[in-house]
Amino acid sequence: MLFSIKIALASLHAHRMRTILAMLGVLLGALALTGVQHISRAMLLKAEQETAKLGSNLFMARTGQLAFRPGRSGRVRLEANTFTLQDARALAQGLPAVRRAAPFVSVTMPVRAGNVKINCQLVATLPDYRVVRNAEPRLGRFIVEADEHRKAKICVLGWKIAQRLFERPESAVNQKVYFDRTGLRVVGIMEAKGADIAGADQDEQVFVPMSTYLRRMANRDWITGVYLQLGAEADPDSAKRTATAILRRRHHIAAGEDDDFSVLTARDTMEVQEQALNLVGTLGLISSSVSFAVGGLGILSIMILLVRSRRLEIGVRRAVGARRRDIVRQFLIEAALMAGIGGLLGVLSALGLVAIICRIGQMPMVFEPWLVIMALTGSALLGLMAGAYPAWQAAQVEILDVLKSE
Repeated sequence: MLFSIKIALASLHAHRMRTILAMLGVLLGALALTGVQHISRAMLLKAEQETAKLGSNLFMARTGQLAFRPGRSGRVRLEANTFTLQDARALAQGLPAVRRAAPFVSVTMPVRAGNVKINCQLVATLPDYRVVRNAEPRLGRFIVEADEHRKAKICVLGWKIAQRLFERPESAVNQKVYFDRTGLRVVGIMEAKGADIAGADQDEQVFVPMSTYLRRMANRDWITGVYLQLGAEADPDSAKRTATAILRRRHHIAAGEDDDFSVLTARDTMEVQEQALNLVGTLGLISSSVSFAVGGLGILSIMILLVRSRRLEIGVRRAVGARRRDIVRQFLIEAALMAGIGGLLGVLSALGLVAIICRIGQMPMVFEPWLVIMALTGSALLGLMAGAYPAWQAAQVEILDVLKSE
């Protein structure tokens, strides 16, 4: 066996260009299979981590019909001004599994500090938002009940907003920022969290007390929605049905009419991501299958050419005692080595690309040994199948025919 491997390696080295061309299809197949599957799993793990950032057992009801698109933020259709604080309280009281509720208003507004003026997402909410959304301040404090009662002119900045306004977030506490002509004192800076699975960059948000925004800044009565934290024993589907019934009744929506609100859980957004990633994985399997097929045909054609060009070698080996099965084994080993080396190079290239992409995309690095084993085993088996016919052809070479032709 070792002698056959040495001969196979010498033969592949002697026909380097043909070998490289034959291995290219297998290399691309292993690259596509290993790379796409690893990246899709890394993205899925990243999505699970981002779901945790939304908060524990998060449940949300908001105005308008919210649709999530893979890789993009939520898009609101048919937004209405019918969602009120009373709706939020009705949901908190009507759903038995609710532990905490955090009504919120979310609007895009310009914020100014000195000569720097930028747009931000202003979030007006209550103190329980910190617990419901798992949002902790890194510096200073978050909104407290006293701020809500006094309609305090204070705010808490997201980490990026603090950097953009003051360069050093540490220097932002106790400074003033302005929304139009309303000045708010900064009492805290939130820890950096990045974008959540809903597509909102949590570091680009500014938090203010609900009463401050509704009475001092906007003079309005409607809100965007409410975040609800459900107990661990809660059934999200049952909670969604109950919440939908409560809001339809409160908004006087007749049977057959569309809702003017959306009710969804963190799991709903996760399912959208999973569907998109499953599609990516399926496309990866299709592309790798095509590449493997092309690689198999390449090995088949190259091996047929090698058999024809090495008839003298085959005849000499037969003349000195090599059996037909020895010839078959020789060419099968060459085909398997050709495909196996191509598969190994493809796997190594894929793992390198995955590491780079995960680092650039700030995704967790994923390594699936079974995928690597499957790609390498599949490559070797492909080589054996592609080399079966040329090996049979080589075994049929007759010594006398070789001597006559040579």
